[in-house]
Amino acid sequence: MKNEYILALDQGTTSSRAILFDRDGVVRATGQREFRQYYPRPGWVEHDPDEIWRSQLEVAREALRNAGATAADIAAIGITNQRETTLIWDRRTGVPLSRAIVWQDRRTAAWCDDMRAAGHADWLQQRTGLVLDAYFAGTKLAWLLDHVPGARAAAERGEVAFGTVDTWLVWQLTGGQVHSTDPSNASRTLLFDIHKQDWSDELLERLNIPRGVLPSLAPSSGVIARTLPECFGGPIPIAGVAGDQQAATFGQACFQPGMAKNTYGTGCFMLMNVGEQPSRSHHRLLSTVGWGLPGAAPWKTTYMLEGGVFVAGAAVQWLRDGLGIIPKSADVEALAGSVPDTDDVFLVPAFAGLGAPHWDPYARGLLIGLTRGTTRAHVARATLESIALQSTELLQAMNADSPSPLSELRVDGGAARNDLLMQIQADLLGVPVVRPRVAESTALGAAGLAGLAVGFWRDQDEFAAQWQADRRFEPTWSDDQRQARLARWRQAVSLSKGWAKGA
Repeated sequence: MKNEYILALDQGTTSSRAILFDRDGVVRATGQREFRQYYPRPGWVEHDPDEIWRSQLEVAREALRNAGATAADIAAIGITNQRETTLIWDRRTGVPLSRAIVWQDRRTAAWCDDMRAAGHADWLQQRTGLVLDAYFAGTKLAWLLDHVPGARAAAERGEVAFGTVDTWLVWQLTGGQVHSTDPSNASRTLLFDIHKQDWSDELLERLNIPRGVLPSLAPSSGVIARTLPECFGGPIPIAGVAGDQQAATFGQACFQPGMAKNTYGTGCFMLMNVGEQPSRSHHRLLSTVGWGLPGAAPWKTTYMLEGGVFVAGAAVQWLRDGLGIIPKSADVEALAGSVPDTDDVFLVPAFAGLGAPHWDPYARGLLIGLTRGTTRAHVARATLESIALQSTELLQAMNADSPSPLSELRVDGGAARNDLLMQIQADLLGVPVVRPRVAESTALGAAGLAGLAVGFWRDQDEFAAQWQADRRFEPTWSDDQRQARLARWRQAVSLSKGWAKGA
């Protein structure tokens, strides 16, 4: 069985997962564990870095046990991760200096407002491809250095390491021997020049970040380290790293410009391949690095346009945990399907503000259109529609930025298994929605990047040949129906905007 599998570590916002893939891209074993979310203040979201690491190591070991595999059976490890979540730790001890600030966290929104008022937004976007928003890691890092006692002074002395979650996992897996990230994760920090493909001293100075805290840069596909033997009973090459949405795009084999996918997880993230040159959006989308592969100096870069919805599957979790409307997240489909429509009820799940194309960190959740006839089924259906409506706004912006509109949308993520949601999505988009046979696109993409680096798959064509459609959802609504629903949605969104700013 030697080298029969790739182990993908998929560290997400609400759970850590591990999946073993064989050479046909088939899932052979899994492990998954949810971990605690911390909400110390309104708009703040945190994780325990040690719990992230422990849960990820435990599920990786569980996946190996479930397959009856050992370290010798694993050709390589690929890592994919929740992006923008920001950690700092002591370089000497590896001890975290604080909880991680999660990508959803809004605590630096006012700082971004000040930077925007000072005229820095366009300058930053030209270099980073990003809008100036609390979403990204750079402002979170600056906040940690300024608010964790002694952190800035220690950083100036070279004693502090910064990383996104991928960097933290590589550090832990190698016992602190490797402090590294890849261009896909680096491009989400506001510190990385996507044109020069390197950390920018100008950006670091503007955000007041000491260069010494940053990880080194390595391609998304390539052996960067080997795990400590005690992690899995023997060393395993770490050969692939990419942020979760870029990894999902790779797993969906969106290798040609114009191809796009949408991932339905805690949030929703739509990415379109735009080729080897970045494309600046004129409709408030992001330009970002998809992945960097060997073949050019420092690597061969594929760029993406991206739009992000901050709350998607998390809205279903809110129905389960916050309102107690459903006992399990999977129950939402049957409940929502028990009514033919929402009866004009809309949920705007702006629990952490609104992402693209609105970029309003002060928007807050809104449930509107309630009458005495409203039932929990209507609320459940409005929740599913909110996910599809937000994603539709992203696709409309992408079509406006792209020379050719999309003819289909590939989908993945946990909520993509919800047939009702996928049909609603097709109806609102007006184009087919295609769900692949292997729904674990994020983990598969990480596996693909790692597998290509060690020859597990010969090339991208061999990897892409494994992609197969599971089901195709065709739109059934008329254009008039679609436009009327979107107009009503925009009305609801407008009412949610700026709410926290007026508190």
